[in-house]
Amino acid sequence: MMNSSTDISDFIQRWRQSDASERANYQLFLTELCDVLGVQRPEPATADNRQNAYVFERAVTFQHGDGSSSTGFIDLYRRACFVLEAKQGSQAAQQSALGVPVSQRTTRRKTGTAKRGTKSWDSAMLRARGQAEQYARALPAEETRPPFVIVVDVGHSIELYSEFSQSGGSYVPYPDPRSHRIFLPDLAEQRHRDTLRAVWTEPLSLDPARRAARVTRDI
Repeated sequence: MMNSSTDISDFIQRWRQSDASERANYQLFLTELCDVLGVQRPEPATADNRQNAYVFERAVTFQHGDGSSSTGFIDLYRRACFVLEAKQGSQAAQQSALGVPVSQRTTRRKTGTAKRGTKSWDSAMLRARGQAEQYARALPAEETRPPFVIVVDVGHSIELYSEFSQSGGSYVPYPDPRSHRIFLPDLAEQRHRDTLRAVWTEPLSLDPARRAARVTRDI
């Protein structure tokens, strides 16, 4: 389990160069992130969804207006804590396939969702947020709606959105729209790791209303 400044620096350096499909990278990235945070790694999934409280690829069922249903898969789920959706941005513009022979296209390395810092990337992150919220709403009624949804651009950023009432309201940027995005180099700072550790283990401890109540009781 990573806990020294050297280990964290190695993690940051290792992942800042990632630039491929999220499916190729996201589970390894998140597993190593758990080590950096000093939290438990995800557990193996089982055939019984009721037992899948902290797993990759957690299945959820969407009920549609015409009576049909479909299955979706949460990239990483921790019951009563969060739904996480992962994407993989790109440092460079996507290479156009125009004029590239078919034989070369089929062997080209898969690249990221969109070039970081562009409107396309912003749009991709917003779509990922919306997808994560849909997954949260699709969880079975007997499961507590998680107070956080997380959007990760593998090797680049982690976005936090909260809904502490867990009653079906809208998820909003946490702690605010200006500082809800933690970039990979920010993990070198203890306060950011502490925030993410709380999201993983005690998410309701981050609720400003609960903190204010504790202060009032102490006074």
